[in-house]
Amino acid sequence: MSTHPQRFEILVVPEHVEGRDAAHLAAAAIRSAVVEATGETGASGYPRYAGQGVEADIDPETRTVEAVLVDGAELDYGLTARVR
Repeated sequence: MSTHPQRFEILVVPEHVEGRDAAHLAAAAIRSAVVEATGETGASGYPRYAGQGVEADIDPETRTVEAVLVDGAELDYGLTARVR
């Protein structure tokens, strides 16, 4: 049985947004999605999560998004994905 979280919320925010305060990130987000564990490992070697048009490889220990696709495409320059 996996000890990794089964669900995360991903926020797509402008790259210049700093900090980890959840409310601040949510207010700055241009898109959000709840992603759930797929049981697969992504190309990055981290667990794959998917939902609401977002696929992400997330390091569950550091809560870092290692790879992400939004509606099948990579993020545009100037955008970043954060875990809330």
